Amino acid sequence: MRQRGGSEQPVKGRRANRPKARKVSIAAPSVADLQKQVGILTRERDDALEQQRAAAEVLKIISASPAEFRPVLEVIVESAARFCDADDVTIFELDGQDLCTAAHQGPVPQEIGVRFPCTHGSVSGRAIIDRKAVHVIDLQAEAEEFPEGIAFARRLGHRTTAGVPLLREGVAIGAILLRRTEVSPFTDKQIALLGTFADQAVIAIENARLLNELRRRTTDLSKSLEELRTTQDRLVQTEKLASLGQLTAGIAHEIKNPLNFINNFSGVSTELIGELQDTLSDISIDSNRRAELNELTDTLRGNLEKVVQHGKRADAIVKSMLLHSGETSGEHRPTDINALVDESLTRAYYNARAEHRGFTIKLERSFDPTVGEADLYPREITRALLNLIANGFYAATRRNAEAKGGDREPTLVAATKSLGDRVEIRIRDNGSGIPADVKGKMFDPFFTTKPTGEGTGLGLSISHDIVVKQHGGSIEVDTVAGEFAEFRVVLPRSPSR
Repeated sequence: MRQRGGSEQPVKGRRANRPKARKVSIAAPSVADLQKQVGILTRERDDALEQQRAAAEVLKIISASPAEFRPVLEVIVESAARFCDADDVTIFELDGQDLCTAAHQGPVPQEIGVRFPCTHGSVSGRAIIDRKAVHVIDLQAEAEEFPEGIAFARRLGHRTTAGVPLLREGVAIGAILLRRTEVSPFTDKQIALLGTFADQAVIAIENARLLNELRRRTTDLSKSLEELRTTQDRLVQTEKLASLGQLTAGIAHEIKNPLNFINNFSGVSTELIGELQDTLSDISIDSNRRAELNELTDTLRGNLEKVVQHGKRADAIVKSMLLHSGETSGEHRPTDINALVDESLTRAYYNARAEHRGFTIKLERSFDPTVGEADLYPREITRALLNLIANGFYAATRRNAEAKGGDREPTLVAATKSLGDRVEIRIRDNGSGIPADVKGKMFDPFFTTKPTGEGTGLGLSISHDIVVKQHGGSIEVDTVAGEFAEFRVVLPRSPSR
């Protein structure tokens, strides 16, 4: 509703009093400017694509050779030199308190493996210690800041330098260094790109470290597994020997009683035949009949003597079986090798003198003072050595007896030697040696070349089982017919556990 008599002005009049709007003119970009912007974007795109290709190439090499990081570092320094427009690129590894050249690209003389102290006085050292990028516009002008780096820079002519640390979980393990021979600062983009190359270098180094560590641990585990298997086999063998010993002892005891009856009754029967012959001598009998009776009694006496002879051999075998199965050492312990061999030699000598009247032999000792101790079953090794020494005594003295004295004195030599993680024991006699056909069977149970009644055929077999199966050692024989026989026993200094 309009008010009457009011002073309202027409709308048209109010619009007419408003100020007029200004016209702003915007200049359209020229074609040249657009082409320039497109060129810049295109170059940045091409640079980004090339950098991606370079990064992909590095990652490809990392995947292809994870255990070798040197080829990867070589590709990294080449790529860093190209994309960061640097005259020289070097990657350093931190080894303790020193830096060591790991890869290099450029004219600055830099040998791989060269070491120098890691300090604040060098650009790479400062980057590592401070764990951040270091950018020096003119290194030759920074005498106070980089006293070590400036001397090197002035001698080789580089000026602008940038260094970035290689960080693995926040810990510096090296650095990558850019150099230019002119004063020309690196851009922020180039420094950032250098950081990317540093990360790739860390990946390569870490991959190689982890893989090599994995291989080392795998090797250690394989070695431990092999030692465990060896120990298990040795324990099984020891248990077998113990079980066999118990079985042998039981059988030997069962055999010993009837064997004693055989030996005793054979001896008594021989005496009775003598009494029978004495009785028959007082009876008047036809001469032919007497001759027949004498022949029969002599034959019977001979048979009984053979029974006695073989009974004694069987008795010796039983005694050896009881000795082998009797006192076994339940634990191994560190044992002085020289003392053990010397004691065995002395015991064997007096045992031989007790068994054989007039026994004599020359004993020679050649003990290595550095042989030290070995962890073994001392009683078992003593038993093995007693067998070897007794065989040597027999061979040397028998040859002397067969030669009816002669000018060759029976001699036995006992020697020891340290072989690092093993010890060596040699027992050598100057007997007639061991024939080739015997050498291959000498460790077989019950095999002997001694005359009936003089050997059981168990001594060398027992010694072989003790040295090889129970202790994991070796026993070898060296012999020359008519000259000597030598047993070489090698024992591990400590058993595998």
